[in-house]
Amino acid sequence: MSRIIAGAAGGARLAPVKGQNTRPTTDRVKEALFSRLETYGVLAGARVLDLFAGSGALGLEAASRGAREVTLVDRDRAALRSCEANRAMLERAGVGARVGIAASPVMPYLRSPAGSGPWDLVFLDPPYDLPEAELTELLEVLAGALAEGAVLVAERSARSPEPGWGAGLERFAHRAYGETALWFAEPAEGKGVPGEG
Repeated sequence: MSRIIAGAAGGARLAPVKGQNTRPTTDRVKEALFSRLETYGVLAGARVLDLFAGSGALGLEAASRGAREVTLVDRDRAALRSCEANRAMLERAGVGARVGIAASPVMPYLRSPAGSGPWDLVFLDPPYDLPEAELTELLEVLAGALAEGAVLVAERSARSPEPGWGAGLERFAHRAYGETALWFAEPAEGKGVPGEG
């Protein structure tokens, strides 16, 4: 079972998405990801968007570690129930008030006023079978919703190609952990993170 790794709710167990063939981010990958994000200095006080949120594990980890505001977006009813249960758990740790849940498909949400940002940190963990053209379209829309200095993290299969970032985003890092690949990008006008590649 997944858990919150660190922060105000560190150690708390997360309710999984029941009855779905989901692919939760493992605690090992999550720990490596958030260690890197803390190095980048993008967590404290951030506005965070967690797309295809599932149980909300990534967004809730960010809330536990000091993000100012987190929005979990998913359309699946079982995922939304899991997000609600996990937000309630964070409320008991004093951080749930910063977490909102949007019951919506991702693209309509991004095209709505609520999804227009600006976001400081975005987690994008779509189904592995999402066509690459649809992923590229999502990334192009997201590029216009990012704050200056924002970081976007796309989680894909290690066997998937690098996402097509479009004109608005630049990849600055890539890490693989077994079957999971993490791609890190920033607004194209950004200066990158020193020492990354």
